[in-house]
Amino acid sequence: MIDINAFLKNVTTQPGVYKMLGEGGEVLYVGKARNLKKRLNSYFHKSHEDIKTQALVKKIFQVEVMITKNETEALLLENNLIKQYKPRFNVLLRDDKSYPYLFLSTQHPFPRLDFYRGAQKLPGRYFGPYPSTQAVRENLLLLQKIFKLRNCSHSFFENRSRPCLQYQIERCTGPCVGLISQDEYAIDVKHVLLFLEGKGQSILLDLVKRMEDASEKLDFEAAARFRNQLASLRKLQEQQHVMNVRDKNVDVVVVAQAHAEIALQVLMVRNNRVLGNKTYFPKTPADTGSEEVLEAFLNQHYVNLNGYVPSVIIVNERLKNKKNIVEVLSDYAQHRVAISDKVRGGRASLLEIALRNVKQALTLQLADKNNAYQRFLSFQQALNLLDMPKKIACFDVSHTRGEETVASYVVFTQEGAAKSEYRRYNIEGVTPGDDYAAMHQVMMRRFGQMSPELRPDVVLIDGGLGQLHQAEKVCHTLNIHDVLLIGVAKGRERKSGKETLWLSGQDSPLELASTSLAFHLMQQVRDESHRFAITGHRMRREKKRLHSELEQIPGVGAKRRKALLNYFGGWQEVKKANREELLKVPGMSHALVEKILAYFES
Repeated sequence: MIDINAFLKNVTTQPGVYKMLGEGGEVLYVGKARNLKKRLNSYFHKSHEDIKTQALVKKIFQVEVMITKNETEALLLENNLIKQYKPRFNVLLRDDKSYPYLFLSTQHPFPRLDFYRGAQKLPGRYFGPYPSTQAVRENLLLLQKIFKLRNCSHSFFENRSRPCLQYQIERCTGPCVGLISQDEYAIDVKHVLLFLEGKGQSILLDLVKRMEDASEKLDFEAAARFRNQLASLRKLQEQQHVMNVRDKNVDVVVVAQAHAEIALQVLMVRNNRVLGNKTYFPKTPADTGSEEVLEAFLNQHYVNLNGYVPSVIIVNERLKNKKNIVEVLSDYAQHRVAISDKVRGGRASLLEIALRNVKQALTLQLADKNNAYQRFLSFQQALNLLDMPKKIACFDVSHTRGEETVASYVVFTQEGAAKSEYRRYNIEGVTPGDDYAAMHQVMMRRFGQMSPELRPDVVLIDGGLGQLHQAEKVCHTLNIHDVLLIGVAKGRERKSGKETLWLSGQDSPLELASTSLAFHLMQQVRDESHRFAITGHRMRREKKRLHSELEQIPGVGAKRRKALLNYFGGWQEVKKANREELLKVPGMSHALVEKILAYFES
């Protein structure tokens, strides 16, 4: 065990990150500090009022420190270590996906406007970040209705011989087949750029002028089109414009707490437009206050935004470490960042909207949790279990006539789907269509590598008695006796709602009322396992189909197959390509192109 006094005497005063370890070496907490000695002294030489810190200090067996150049570097390292170790005394954000953007491929003669997520490596313009995929999709749909820019891939665009469905439903002007000139299309691109940059008034003036010019030339069809664009754009601006906000780019980050549940919400404003909001329900240690959660969120959240931090962040709590957070975020973002908790006017209106939304989200979350708890309680009562299950899992197998078999494993807790514990397995080395062998393999692979503390209390096996016997064999082989195995059979009519449950060790099945909460829980877990298995199977089957077709062509090896699919985007586009288009693919010779064309012609 660490000698605290000797450690604190010798620890550095430089900035860095510290890891607090338990007796078994597990990481209990990760933190950062501008001065490591000062911060660590505060843990051991102060009396702490909050129960959480008292509990943490009692469990510390070892402390490790990592020195960094500055506090910004410490912030990045801290964020990575929290993701890696998920310490139980840290506030953990559950959504680790990067934020999506709208992307305009300005290098192309006819730029595409589309959804984008990931590193910003492609040449073009990026707009966002947006708080959710839904927010991007909604904005993309509105912009397509008004400005009609294409959203198809370049390979799809270059291989069209007639307009696609987007043109038919008036969300594209058909540049792929020459139905609009490059100059006319460039005007629509310019309008999209102006709108996304918050310069909507310039577009309105331009559209009014074009409408008047068209009317003077008696081109009433064009005038009507510009009039409709004007009306749609004005309506969209009314919906998205934020009045009386002097800051173009603002985030409103609010926190709400009720019954040990904490919710955070981020409301994003970019170029005076509300892009949407996103709610987070972080995993927090017991007795964690809302101020601490908000500070931890600000430190973690913006590191996941590819360096983007708005110039103003409005919060609903007075932050004890505000000055420190501002300095670190400003250094990280390479521009001045202000955090404000005292607001008025337009900022106060934004704060009020965000607070209403986060409180509503928290109310719904508590209701959902209560419903999930009631389902687990009903399940315990229906099956006469001594204890309420903490974790229910389900295995399922999916294939098409025995080909490309994929098995799934999903987990539900009293808080809902535990997606971090989901797994998919490609089944190999069994007779095609042998579901029993597939179930045996997936359970051996999953339970064979699982530590006892991660095992579920109940396992549902989709398939009835036969599959249940396979599960029993696996548990006997692995000496697992603390998991209740249940086979879910569809019943004689094989209809949803008529399922029967075969419990391991019992001679007769159990039928649950289809209206009971216990039945709904069983159905929810089983259906999710089926969905997860079948989507995995479809992806595996499609991947094989694409490659197996090209494998039939003489001279097309793995490298050329990959080049063709990367260039054209799919099998159908390769099939439609002509000689000139095929020759554009890197590494494609004239002789090989002739072989490909001959194969398709035959």
